[in-house]
Amino acid sequence: MSEPHPYREVADACAARFGEAPKGVIVLGSGLGGMLDRLEEPQSCPYGEVGLPTTSVAGHAGHIVVGRLGDERIAMLSGRVHSYEGHPLEMVVRGVRSMAAWGVKNLVMTSAVGSLHTGLQPGDLVRVTDHINLMGINPLVGPNIDDLGPRFPDVSQAYNPELGALVDALAASQGTQLERGVYAAVRGPSYETPAEVRMLGKMGGHVVGMSVVPETLAAVHAGMRVLVIAVVSNPGTGLTEEPPAHDQVTAVVGRSAARLGTLIEGVVQQW
Repeated sequence: MSEPHPYREVADACAARFGEAPKGVIVLGSGLGGMLDRLEEPQSCPYGEVGLPTTSVAGHAGHIVVGRLGDERIAMLSGRVHSYEGHPLEMVVRGVRSMAAWGVKNLVMTSAVGSLHTGLQPGDLVRVTDHINLMGINPLVGPNIDDLGPRFPDVSQAYNPELGALVDALAASQGTQLERGVYAAVRGPSYETPAEVRMLGKMGGHVVGMSVVPETLAAVHAGMRVLVIAVVSNPGTGLTEEPPAHDQVTAVVGRSAARLGTLIEGVVQQW
């Protein structure tokens, strides 16, 4: 008998620790750990205790937390692991796959991103409508995991239109400006060169980041609905004379956390 997949072991550990799966999970990107303060009756567990890989990046705490956000029970993954840390992709997407196997149907991800156009400024919120995968990697390469999804999943609507329309309406009702754009995914960890920023913009990208896309592909493969709201943390290299720096990224994102948190809480109450 073959050994169970690691994601299945995590799902079983979450079920044993937290009980029934919530409707949704929120993956918190760089500098957005403060959203945990919105949870009521939180139960927290370090990633390592349920079999999730730990992260080495500042601004990514490495805990799974389950609690109530308003009237809805929700899980949060506080911090994510990245391919640039040296992890194989199975580990990068293990959290998402384990949530799907546990029974979670909705995935909300946040991400700190650089802008590719001067029209997007630090602090702006951007709903991701599509992506360009320039990471050179895909978590679905290799033998298909039939228990999760099909060999050739459709990603024409990877970023769920229903959730997108819901958050657009909420933003309008709250008076929150919410842009829409394409996420250009690069592997990192170095920031992009000015020439790369110009190239990505001309290819149709609006923002650039080093995450989101592997998890989105794994989630869509497993039948989850995906919503991604990115926070512009810095202008792309070459758009200004100031070079990007990670501490500034987390600071800018932290200042946008309240607006983002209110939006996400509204989505959770209505999905």
